Formats: sequence, C-alpha cells, structure tokens
Amino acid sequence: MNAKVAEQEFFDALARFKQNPPKIVKDATVDFTSSKGRTHYRHASLGAVCGAAIQGLAAVGISHRWDLEQKPGGRIAVTCVLSHTGGHSTKTMLEGSPDESGTKNNIQQVSSTITYLQRYTLLAATGLATEDQDDDGRGAEDVETIGPGQCADLEAMIDEVKADRGRFLRYFKLESLDQLPLARFEAAIAMLNEKRKG
Repeated sequence: MNAKVAEQEFFDALARFKQNPPKIVKDATVDFTSSKGRTHYRHASLGAVCGAAIQGLAAVGISHRWDLEQKPGGRIAVTCVLSHTGGHSTKTMLEGSPDESGTKNNIQQVSSTITYLQRYTLLAATGLATEDQDDDGRGAEDVETIGPGQCADLEAMIDEVKADRGRFLRYFKLESLDQLPLARFEAAIAMLNEKRKG
C-alpha cells in the first residue's frame, strides 16, 4: 500500500511539473568541416536542459541523477533516475556507441556520447522537448551523415522498439539509415524513444 501511495504521489508531482513546463531553447552550435562537407546545426546543451528542468522538478519534490555503465563492445549506457521525496523513482535508459563525428579523440568520443545520452534521458524522463528547432542540416550544401556506430545504434533501437523500418525511412526521406543527416540523429532517437514508451 505504501508503495502504491508513493507511486501515485510521484505521478501527481510530475503532472504538476508538466502543468507549467520549462522552456528549453537550443543554445549551442555545432559547426565543423570534415571530408563529407560542413556540418552546422544548433542543439540544447546539457546545461540548458538541466537548468530548465531542475528548478521545476525540485519545486514538486523530484530530483534526478544519472547512472553510467560501460557495455560490451565499448557501448555506453546512461540511465536517468527521477526520485520523489515520497520514495518512488523511475528509470529511463538509453545507450549508444562513442560519437565518431568530427575530429574527436577516443576520450572525447566517449564524453560526447555520455553528455548526449544525459541530455536525452532527462528529456525523455520528464517528457520535455527543446524549442527553436534547427534546420535539419539543410543549410549545408554537403550534409554530414551519421557514422557507422550511430547507424548501428538506430538499427538496434528500431529492432528493440519493434518500429516499422520502412515507415521510419519514409518519414526521414531516406533510402537507407546511413543517409540520415547527423543534424537529424537526435530527432530520430527521440522518436524511437517515444515509440518505446508508448
């Protein structure tokens, strides 16, 4: 009975949080040139996501933390844990390969993936979304596409959530997953995560 009460208190608190959701504006710019051309897009930094979410969550008695795990093959798992003062908590996990985009060294690749997963597990756990959407990379003549690791992540997630692969490709106007612009990778992951929750 106590567990059920705590669970209800948690969801009541989350509902109050969502009644006046914070705005999360894309405050960071990615801009680099590689052999594939120029990549230029905006996204919400981890600081912007946390800064917007933490105050509103704290006001309803909810705090958050992240648990990190190194998976076989170098994959990284990040779990966002939301905990309420009443004792109930929920977990939202995403995993991915080191970020091979740009000219990052090995440590930077891991760090980039951790930061990315921290942003998106917190967004997914709270049901928030960023504003000031980017132009999906259309401003560049030669658009940077996702790397092999990111492509493998999408393949695995499509299988995991049992998404319709053909419909997914049509939505993003692709003939194959490896053609997905890097600037749309975040949107693709968010869409699949919504499929998982639904």
